[in-house]
Amino acid sequence: MAPSYCSVPGCSSNRKNMPYLSFHDFPADLELRTSWVRAMRRDEGPQFKILRGSTFICSLHFTEEDMHVSASGRKKLKKGAVPSRFIWNDFCKGNGSQPRESPYQRARKRLAELPVPESSENVEPDAVLDDHDYTSHPSPGKLDRATWTIQQLEVQVITLQHEIQQLTLKNRQPLIFKFCVTDEDYRYYTRFSSKEVFTVFWESVYPSASRLVYWSNAQRAAEVMPSPQRKLELIDELFMFLCRIAAGLQERTLSSLFEVSVSTVSRVILTWTSYLYQVLCSLPSWMTREQVQATMPDKFRLYCPQLRVIIDCTEIRCETASSLSLQSETFSTYKNHTTFKGTLSNFYSHLVCPFKCLIGVAPCGVVTFVSTLYTGSVSDIDITRRSKLLQLLQPGDEVMADKGFVIERMLSEVGAKLIIPPFKKSTQFTKEDTEKTQAIARLRILVERAIRRVKEYHIWDGLVPLSMVGSVNQLWAICCLMSNYQGPLDVKGDKPV
Repeated sequence: MAPSYCSVPGCSSNRKNMPYLSFHDFPADLELRTSWVRAMRRDEGPQFKILRGSTFICSLHFTEEDMHVSASGRKKLKKGAVPSRFIWNDFCKGNGSQPRESPYQRARKRLAELPVPESSENVEPDAVLDDHDYTSHPSPGKLDRATWTIQQLEVQVITLQHEIQQLTLKNRQPLIFKFCVTDEDYRYYTRFSSKEVFTVFWESVYPSASRLVYWSNAQRAAEVMPSPQRKLELIDELFMFLCRIAAGLQERTLSSLFEVSVSTVSRVILTWTSYLYQVLCSLPSWMTREQVQATMPDKFRLYCPQLRVIIDCTEIRCETASSLSLQSETFSTYKNHTTFKGTLSNFYSHLVCPFKCLIGVAPCGVVTFVSTLYTGSVSDIDITRRSKLLQLLQPGDEVMADKGFVIERMLSEVGAKLIIPPFKKSTQFTKEDTEKTQAIARLRILVERAIRRVKEYHIWDGLVPLSMVGSVNQLWAICCLMSNYQGPLDVKGDKPV
């Protein structure tokens, strides 16, 4: 049940911290509701809306005469009851009526009604000290004001604890600087090529990341409740996320490493997954024809001067689904595992376990296209058609692929040309075909190295658990696009930044 808060100005009562109070909905009767609003001195407006089921007044503002106890033992308001006890009237009922008895008075009355033991007449009464008036009692509403003060102090304590925690975080060195000292450390834990590259990335995302709403809090955005306190520095949250995907550390290990609960680790991972997916996918990763031409290595100009992209499909191994129908849908004959094939568009419209993915690389070695994740049983041709790659191509563009991509007719519809190794038409290749086959094979290795880079993120080392299905598409896209921060690729091998 979501926590309920009292709507009376200045009252901080809530159901979670004060279960001994009862919380009452505003009445449906318009006249009676108006009486409540007038009594609490708070008119409806942009900052205050009365909604059934989410706007309440606590029992502190009603008298005992306003209440009755139901057969189930719950406190309920009598018909026509109006709140009358507020901080501005000393918690006494207004309208000229007599103030309710204080808790002290009510306790004395109950004690007077208790039966007196038979042996009590033989007991000598206690001596009464004349310097203290034992017959005095607190004034009406005094104890209630004390309760109010305690509530306010509790709020102040929580606020101060939060401030202390934030000051402690500010004075503590971020954990990333403890684990990442050299460029080799950064490559292992984050897959960034150096501290300098990581710093550039961090400074570019920090302005928007500082306004992040935690995933769990976003799920409860409709509820009136405070945001969870930040347990880690923002840079350590990013470091935690990178340790999960790049170094492959499990959530329980991260929990011990960062000294937070496993639930906090899960919340941070989900939040940063969603955030980085939105940020990276909003950037223009597809290079224009002019950009491709300006960065094209000389090796490509000789055999394919109009080459726009090199494509290939890859698969991600996953756990086998328990449903036999789902197993048949997700099984791929391309590997000996149940697999996923993948993209950047809305994953939930293709929510299937395991995935297969189409990746496109520019001649300069930058990953420029990542498809959505598709079922393992789909063919490479179907993925190409459904991935929206064709919509990005222009007449005259060349696309390099493996022999398995029989998409020449598909490309011709948009005016593009397919470059694949020549098929064997006779007993043996001609000298020209042999040279072309070897050249294309050397150039196609670029996309293979790009795929290898992505799979070096250790989160993909083992079988993908079915529990990751909800975010695996986002994680895959993030890994593909962040691999570009490792520096350019070359047909002779990787080159550092």
